[in-house]
Order: sequence, then C-alpha cells, then structure tokens
Amino acid sequence: MDLGLAGKVALVTAASRGLGRASARALVDEGALVAINSRDPERLRSTAEELGHDVLTLPADVTEADAPRRLVEATVERFGALHVLVANAGGPPKGTALDVDEATLEAAINANLLTSIRLVRESVPHMRAAGWGRICLIASSSVKQPIPNLATSNTARAGLWGWAKTAAQDLVDEGITLNLACPGLHATDRIKDLGFAGPLGDPADFGRVVAFLCSQPAGFVSGAALQVDGAGTLGLL
Repeated sequence: MDLGLAGKVALVTAASRGLGRASARALVDEGALVAINSRDPERLRSTAEELGHDVLTLPADVTEADAPRRLVEATVERFGALHVLVANAGGPPKGTALDVDEATLEAAINANLLTSIRLVRESVPHMRAAGWGRICLIASSSVKQPIPNLATSNTARAGLWGWAKTAAQDLVDEGITLNLACPGLHATDRIKDLGFAGPLGDPADFGRVVAFLCSQPAGFVSGAALQVDGAGTLGLL
C-alpha cells in the first residue's frame, strides 16, 4: 500500500531509541523527510546515521516549555513545511496513586500531557498552511485500562486522551487528523527497566502502525486511540 508520505515533512520527538525511533524509521522508509529529536546528542547522531536519507537532528529536552516551538521552527526552516507530527516523551517512574509526591506528578503531567499539547499547538499552523496534516501522539494502553503501579503515567495519559479527543473535532474539517497510538508491552529499554515480563511486541511493527495513522489512506481516521498491545487491554471501549 502506498501511504502517500513521500516528500511529506515529519517531526518525531524522543526519537533516538524505542518507539520514537521505530516511528521515525517507518516514516523514512515511506519516503518522508524526517526531523528527529532527543536529549542525547550522541545517541541522536547515531540514530540519524542509521536512518540516513538526510535526517535532521534536533537535540533538545522536549519537556522544556519553549522546546516545541524551537523544534517546529527548525524543522520548517530546514524543509520548508511540516505535515506530520509524532509526539513522544519518556514515561514517568513507577508509583502508587496515594504514595506519589506532587513534584513527580507535575513532572509526569508536563512530559506526557503538556508537552504533546505544546507540540500540537506549534505544528498546526504549518499544517493549516499546507492544507494537510497528520498528528500521532504516542501514549499508552493505559488510556483504556490503567496499569497497576503506574499512577502518574495513568493520570497524564488519560488527560491527554481527553484533550486529544476534543482537539481532533476542532481539526478534522481542515484536513488534519489527530490520533493516539497506544502501545502495550514492547521490547524497549523502558519496558525492561520497569521489569515487565511476558510476550513483547516488536517496536518496528509499532512504528509501521504510527506511519499508517500518519498516512494519506488514514485521512478519515481521527479522534482514535489505537491499541497496539497484543490483546492486553480487556475493556470493550
């Protein structure tokens, strides 16, 4: 299937490893012009060398309030447009709902809710100018079913889902879609660090799902939270 991404300009944050990296790989493979971001300049350079195809590297901490604006501006300066945003950020540590301290909760909300909102706000004007846009927010299967002992992640992700569901309605008439890709357990460093066991998904397959959500054929898919979790979520909604 031709995903219609050849020549489209994409920005992928937290893309030097894990699911962000896999998403950038899938977009490059579809012929997109891709800018990747990470806090780790060395790892970012290594990822860009692997991806090839004139990938733009943008080292920055995406959770800083001004970083989304700078990342979007740099992408547009280099490629002349922005059509695709894949917003990603590292997840918070483990913790139960009543034991988590306020600073940890605020950090999680900043990283996994506010950062995505800022990235979308900065990206949308360029998508409107192009008359075409695809936004994919990498979240978690916890937007449908909270994960035990990940209270801060559950809280921030659920807030993002509520915001995204509303924003998607505001954008769909302008040719801009907004969806969540909701991973379960994949073979990434974060999942290993959290100590989860069981069958693990292939990050490359997750990246291809993200590429589809960002594609031309997915133009009528908006306001969806697509679970990529190997039947891990038991809820019916």
